Amino acid sequence: MLNKTLVVSLILLASAAPSLAQKSARKQPVARQVAVVAAVEEPATDPAQFRRDFIKATEEYRDSLKALATSHEKPLKRLAEQRDRLKPLHDDGIISRRAFEAAEAALADARAKFEDAEKQLATTEAVLAAALKAPARPPTAIAGVEIAGVPVVRSWSTGNKGLDNLIRYYGNKHGVDPYLVYCVMHQESRFGSGATSYKGAMGLMQLMPGTAARYGVTNPYDPAQNVQAGTRYLRDLLRLFNGRVDLALAGYNAGEGAVMKYGNRIPPYRETQNYVRTIGTRYGGGAGVKLTTKTYEAAPRRKGKGD
Repeated sequence: MLNKTLVVSLILLASAAPSLAQKSARKQPVARQVAVVAAVEEPATDPAQFRRDFIKATEEYRDSLKALATSHEKPLKRLAEQRDRLKPLHDDGIISRRAFEAAEAALADARAKFEDAEKQLATTEAVLAAALKAPARPPTAIAGVEIAGVPVVRSWSTGNKGLDNLIRYYGNKHGVDPYLVYCVMHQESRFGSGATSYKGAMGLMQLMPGTAARYGVTNPYDPAQNVQAGTRYLRDLLRLFNGRVDLALAGYNAGEGAVMKYGNRIPPYRETQNYVRTIGTRYGGGAGVKLTTKTYEAAPRRKGKGD
């Protein structure tokens, strides 16, 4: 089952807001995060099971947010009533301005906490609704690794023979085109095993702490562990989105929750859209085909139109 650390990451990525959970995770060694997970299970090889695990974990996270919102609601009501009682006393000069402003500040802080919990809950509900909605039909825009049934042979190299071999080995082992792994790695780290982003992504494939823990990585800067985990994540994303390379790339950048939230389309995040476009151009060019990318459009659609 997906661990809660991952779900927090997915939901907050879906809302396009910085994740406090990710910030705190950066301060902890990856080994510590792995220990927090009761058991790091092999991710589901069945996309249907992967989807069920995601839904179950998201429901658990939603319930925890409901409890959090309820815990913030009671002090909010109490402080609002207190402020209302103090206002006439302040207007009549019975209590000082400082005392009244302190009451207002406490109320504002309580309201901010409650509204933040409600906002996260609304985002989680949207992601869950999208996940529960089964696709009406299999997507047709699939960028394959064959043209007219003939496998495409590409010439590529990271400049490091050992790293090239790792990409080919884990790509073939997990059923992911090694050239796609190469393209993602080029975009993520320019093949730098020690790369670390300001968001806390680590290593060649820029694994976030939650993703590293999910795939049992104990040292994200170890090339073998990093490449294997990144390749497995791409495999699961491709299976989840029925082979859609563009959606798998969007999920790798923004999280699968964000892709599902926007109706199995590329989310309206500039970074994600540029990410998919850049890698798609490189990968599609190497395959000799054009990678179709269908982005989410915020404009209202007429009734009866499906995603």
